[in-house]
Amino acid sequence: MRLTVLTLFPEIIDAYFASSIIAKAVKKEIIGYRAVNIRDFALDKHKTCDDAPYGGGAGMLMLAEPLSRALEFAGAKKKLPVKAGSRDNSESRSDKILTHVIYLSPAGRLFNQKRAQELSELAKTTELIFICGRYEGIDQRIIDLYADEELSVGDYVLSSGEAAALVLIDAVYRLADRVLRPESLTEESFSGGLLEYPQYTRPEVFDTMKVPEVLLSGHHEHIRRWRLKKRVEKTLAVRPELVKKGLEENLFNGETVKTIDEVRNNNERNSCD
Repeated sequence: MRLTVLTLFPEIIDAYFASSIIAKAVKKEIIGYRAVNIRDFALDKHKTCDDAPYGGGAGMLMLAEPLSRALEFAGAKKKLPVKAGSRDNSESRSDKILTHVIYLSPAGRLFNQKRAQELSELAKTTELIFICGRYEGIDQRIIDLYADEELSVGDYVLSSGEAAALVLIDAVYRLADRVLRPESLTEESFSGGLLEYPQYTRPEVFDTMKVPEVLLSGHHEHIRRWRLKKRVEKTLAVRPELVKKGLEENLFNGETVKTIDEVRNNNERNSCD
């Protein structure tokens, strides 16, 4: 998996890739990454990468020219035909390297676990390139020319495109083969359309609260059923729209559907008491 991040602050990206599980994945060469400093592609002596927007308005926009040069250095391909007389360096780039350019933007499509899985699969054959915006964003022409998609990490605004890019990277890289044990991914939140069940470790009693007896029983089938029930209860309580979607799209097996009905009926009886 190859990941390239275009940023004004490469030290943020370097620090992330030097820590924890992803650092081990980099060391094992499961993950490869580059943090490309956009300022290196600004040609004036002040390394200017922003300017006031046309038409007025608050804040500054990131300039198209340094970003374009950084993208071409990273191997990104322009999507639109280039008009006669304009500069195009596509001949100098290797067409053997597939790339997928993602611009992090609150105006983008909402990122979710399904898209993380799709991008992880795509990254087996294609280098993912992330554009980190700052200030009021970037010149629209960069989006039109280079971005394959715009993604948002939520319905809020960040000052740092790096923070958003790292959210995507964290969600995507952990799905790559050999990064985590396969069993670590099978029952976590959003797998199978449900949230994860509650988990406990030592001690058995903490602040008078005991670990559920079923988890101490050693009976694997009883534990499995308890965990399924807890996943259903949690999802119905916190994200009921996920259950509705799962039922509409037939994501659940018969046992899960039966458990959903049982939990709903139990909730209705309790609300009537």
